[in-house]
Amino acid sequence: MPARADIPQRPLVAYVQSWEDGPAAHGRDSGLVGLPAAIDVAILSFVRPDAVYSGGEDLRPTGLGYAYGRAVLAEAIAERKARVPGSLVLLAVGGATYTAWHALDAAAIARLVTAVGADGVDIDLELDNPACQSDGGARISCTGGYVWRSTIKALRAALPRPKVISLTGWSVAAYGEGPWAEARPTSQHTGELLALFRHPVSAEIDLVTIMAYNATAAYDPVEAYRAYRAVWAGPLSLGVLVPPDNGRQPDLTAAELTRLGQAIAADRKAGMMLYAFGIPPQPGQLSANDIVEQIARERPPVAP
Repeated sequence: MPARADIPQRPLVAYVQSWEDGPAAHGRDSGLVGLPAAIDVAILSFVRPDAVYSGGEDLRPTGLGYAYGRAVLAEAIAERKARVPGSLVLLAVGGATYTAWHALDAAAIARLVTAVGADGVDIDLELDNPACQSDGGARISCTGGYVWRSTIKALRAALPRPKVISLTGWSVAAYGEGPWAEARPTSQHTGELLALFRHPVSAEIDLVTIMAYNATAAYDPVEAYRAYRAVWAGPLSLGVLVPPDNGRQPDLTAAELTRLGQAIAADRKAGMMLYAFGIPPQPGQLSANDIVEQIARERPPVAP
């Protein structure tokens, strides 16, 4: 059996908005190459589930929004990996806009991964309503679970290890059972991933990140981390949003970022994720670079 991908300890994960990158004649001129070296996993957003790609330079039918073609992106990924040995570059599939999961073309996505030299994919599967229900308090099941399972199976078949498959989960997707049966807030996504983590297909996942934002003032990302960790033993990243938050949570501050980092500090498999490079910095608010610099400064050393 092929070896699992080597996810760095305490991974620092960052999404990168492809549509915010400007024109570039060479990979070295791209925004990807200019990312801070402290980022372990860069996730390039977003690829359509129903991507069209049979080869060639034109990336537009894939959903990626770069102002350049395949060759420059491939150069940028190769340059990034050369400058930051051990770092990974993934392609994010899905997001809030690309939702045609019924038409998933795993083969086309795998061709794209190979063509640009990426390390795998991140599944950002945002169902409008996963139709979750409790059996009375002990277990939650979701009709939309088959979409998750079939997507993971198809992408892993097209991208065997050591290619990476990560997934990004909703803020409350591990709430709803056990100690978190009454956790707040609740939404249609409460418990969405619990059955998936119990299913054998979860063994095909290499990394999980939590969208611990766009929730409400009642939401505590630390409790979300604990709920996810109770059902997922692998590499896990707690997500923060570059301000402003479009939900009802307070905007991220340096003090809150410190609190989150301290809460996960004892867990060598736990790190942070931020969304996203490409969000314009706001006056008086933390920027993407500020967030990365603080996380890198405050996270415990990685064991040899």
